[in-house]
Amino acid sequence: MRVVITGAEGQLGGELCRQFGAEAIGIDLNALDLAQLEAIEPTLDRLRPDIIINCAAYTNVDRAEAEPEKCFRVNAEAVDVIAGFCEKKNRPLVQISTDYVFCGSSPGRPWREDDEPRPRGVYASSKWVGERNALKHPRSIVVRTCGLYARRALEQHRNFVRAILRKAEDGQVLRVVADQCCCPTYVPHAARAIEFLSRMAILQAAAAGIYHVVNTGGVSWYEFAQTVLATAGMKTVVEPISTEEYAAAAPRPGYSVLDVGKYHRLGGPVMPPWSEAVRQYFSDCEKRRAYEENAI
Repeated sequence: MRVVITGAEGQLGGELCRQFGAEAIGIDLNALDLAQLEAIEPTLDRLRPDIIINCAAYTNVDRAEAEPEKCFRVNAEAVDVIAGFCEKKNRPLVQISTDYVFCGSSPGRPWREDDEPRPRGVYASSKWVGERNALKHPRSIVVRTCGLYARRALEQHRNFVRAILRKAEDGQVLRVVADQCCCPTYVPHAARAIEFLSRMAILQAAAAGIYHVVNTGGVSWYEFAQTVLATAGMKTVVEPISTEEYAAAAPRPGYSVLDVGKYHRLGGPVMPPWSEAVRQYFSDCEKRRAYEENAI
């Protein structure tokens, strides 16, 4: 099987390439810039994919407010082109999306796939349009995830856990938003679920649709930061602040906990609770460190 994975140098794309192994054909900006719409079909045609997993995206949420055209070109228009290619070739598409599509008031429970998205801001709106463009193709799967963090990330990749640990190591007092509740997700857990869904998409056209793939349970960013530091054995002061105090350029969801029941009913690898995922992250980091020390 030839699995073309865009955004292969990102956290999720890189982990998917590792999980698919020899089946993976990873491409990134150096091979395909999704902002160059006219290059998409010729590039994909040369790669002859059996399935495409589109992890590439414009992800700078705040800068998107000043660059709406570029953001929509990558997150929405490019997806339309990829979906059109997949429909023409009768190949499945797995499109990675985000919890940001739910910027409305909390429904009083985790958001389900059939809840109506209410995006706010350029980034969230572009990803929602991207979802709809992907789903024009009847063999598309849209995967919504949230707050991805990986242990193996290149220096230029940002994630919340790495940022918190780095600031704590520098002795900074941390100020973290306490009124946004979400479901931060450990990348290896998300990647193995996406691999499962991708293989389902190859075998069963009926698997198409939207799936939420996140570590389960809800937590505020403030509580998440406290848990990360406590698990790391660091006694760093964390001050809770409000979304208003954070004063970001783009709006953030106040409540974006996602319901994973639809995915779990398929029988794929279980998405553990977010607190268990944090422990797994540090356990994996320790194993990696021990392996590197023994290899020297």
